Amino acid sequence: MLLPATQLVRRPLSCIRALGRPPSRSLMNLQELVSALNDFASLSLAESWDNVGLLVEPSPPHTVNTLFLTNDLTEEVMEEAVQKKADLILSYHPPIFTPLKRVTWKTWKERLVVRALEHRIGIYSPHTAYDAIPHGVNNWLTKGLGACTSVPLHPSTAPSYPAEGTHRVEFCADNTEHLDVVLSKIKEIQEISCLTTLPARVEGEEQTRVSLNCSQKALLEVVALLSQNSLLYHKTEILLLQKPLLPHTGMGRLCTLSEPVSLSDIIERIKSHLKLPHIRLAVGMGKTLESPVKKAALCAGSGSSVLKGMEADLYLTGEMSHHDVLDAVANGISVILCEHSNTERGFLSELRDMLAIHLQNKINIIVSQKDRDPLQVA
Repeated sequence: MLLPATQLVRRPLSCIRALGRPPSRSLMNLQELVSALNDFASLSLAESWDNVGLLVEPSPPHTVNTLFLTNDLTEEVMEEAVQKKADLILSYHPPIFTPLKRVTWKTWKERLVVRALEHRIGIYSPHTAYDAIPHGVNNWLTKGLGACTSVPLHPSTAPSYPAEGTHRVEFCADNTEHLDVVLSKIKEIQEISCLTTLPARVEGEEQTRVSLNCSQKALLEVVALLSQNSLLYHKTEILLLQKPLLPHTGMGRLCTLSEPVSLSDIIERIKSHLKLPHIRLAVGMGKTLESPVKKAALCAGSGSSVLKGMEADLYLTGEMSHHDVLDAVANGISVILCEHSNTERGFLSELRDMLAIHLQNKINIIVSQKDRDPLQVA
């Protein structure tokens, strides 16, 4: 029996279903998404030789509902992206590296561009920017070693100087009248900044200390001006300003394990982390599988140039040249090679979760199931 004040309310079935449906994800404009990706990892951190950022752009406006992650964009992976209705592919390795002179159906790299534009799919590549960031590929690879602390092997510098200019010029003068003439001429030079004058005592005499920042071009004009007065010129100091190092950012990692671990145990940890049945191993001269590993230098992908000359018990990377392996072994350093992309691909799952948070769950993010290293153990 119903109470008198109770009323029955009939709702359409579709309305009831809508109440139980999870909220749909919103779309993102391509440029908005690219800007957010650049905020996640600044492209200024990429190596100068690299080709990073938005590589293929459909005609605007272009909205993105599905972001598709892959380590390598092969034709098989491209067809998967098409089937998954991807709007933007984030390919860790840039599929366009060597400049294309034409876009035809002749080569597989050209066909990737054709297929992407046919299906209105953008292509974005971060590559070495993701190697450098503190939460990037190399940081993920360190987790395969176990508990450790790590620092970049080659630290990154900030994209700009802490102050305007690339050089600082400082000199002292005791003749106020002549100094006023010099300062007025300095002020006429372009690309001069932070010009200051302060009283100073030099060898018991009251003088004026002048400091200024300038560009490389302006430096030549400043030096030419000061050289006209031998007393000023001989009291001049020129300092090269350095871009500050970015904390925890850079290429490769030098890892110090919290406790020494045998080489055989490290091998099993790495195989487990990378989900590999096999790795390639070169044991350092005078070492065995039971030798302790306390320090490991690593670099995802191809690490020869990054690891070369580093002091460690172990080098961990995807691939190295034959002669670089011989050099390491001769120096008592063991080498573990896992094939190039095997040291990178596992990061994609971690990346998916980080980007979901960074992008506030506005879009769908999926990881390729077809992407794999081309080399297999037969």
